[in-house]
Amino acid sequence: MINDDRNKPLRRSDVDVPRRAMVMAAGFGTRMRPLTEMLPKPLIEVGGRAMIDRTLDRLEEDGVEKVVVNVHHLGHLIEQHLRKREAPEIVFSPEEEILNTGGGIKNALPLLGDDPFLVANSDIMWLNGPTSTLQDLAGIWDDEKMDGLLLLHPTVEAYGYSGMGDFCVDPVGVLSWRPERELAPYLFAGVQILHPRFFDGAPDGPFPVTELYTRAMENERLHGMVHEGEWFHIGSPDGLAEAEAYLRERYAGVRKR
Repeated sequence: MINDDRNKPLRRSDVDVPRRAMVMAAGFGTRMRPLTEMLPKPLIEVGGRAMIDRTLDRLEEDGVEKVVVNVHHLGHLIEQHLRKREAPEIVFSPEEEILNTGGGIKNALPLLGDDPFLVANSDIMWLNGPTSTLQDLAGIWDDEKMDGLLLLHPTVEAYGYSGMGDFCVDPVGVLSWRPERELAPYLFAGVQILHPRFFDGAPDGPFPVTELYTRAMENERLHGMVHEGEWFHIGSPDGLAEAEAYLRERYAGVRKR
């Protein structure tokens, strides 16, 4: 279903956000060194709050009840920190060897159930637009047409991002990869809904989830939704500084989640 005025899928407001989610927190944070030599990147604070808590706050606000967190680099510190939270329920998926994005999610599937689930990176920060981003994603999800639904953000409007973008989107939201040597209009914003069947036939061990994106694209089963709020990539010290500056200016020293 298409909104002719804005050429994008209509959001539905009468849906529930998936009750289970995964937060990706196993990376080494290489570009954040030396900060990440003693502190895992998800625990770095932005505006006085750990990045992983900002992600979990968003999930909790929209009704997510159980979150799987994968851990590897300094994972014991993440576990210690998150045990202080009362909600949502958190379970850990330790990785003896780092499994990359695809392998990490596949490894956690037994903890995520049989229904579509959310996945969010822990090195991003997003602010809702006019409506809840997660509710909008859930409103667009169509189990008959999709195996994956990715949150996208306009490449030229992203804070802390200097890449070429990732995706092009057709009028009904079906994704295709950025053409070589061209700037794509949208980047992957680090939040997605996936169905467990997305991983059918996936390899064991480490692999990037992008391998499965390509397969889903070939079958027109990978869709996208454009984010309408602000979005920050906090994968480097420059990105961290940019997010901090934005929060200081927007909130004028008033602490917000």
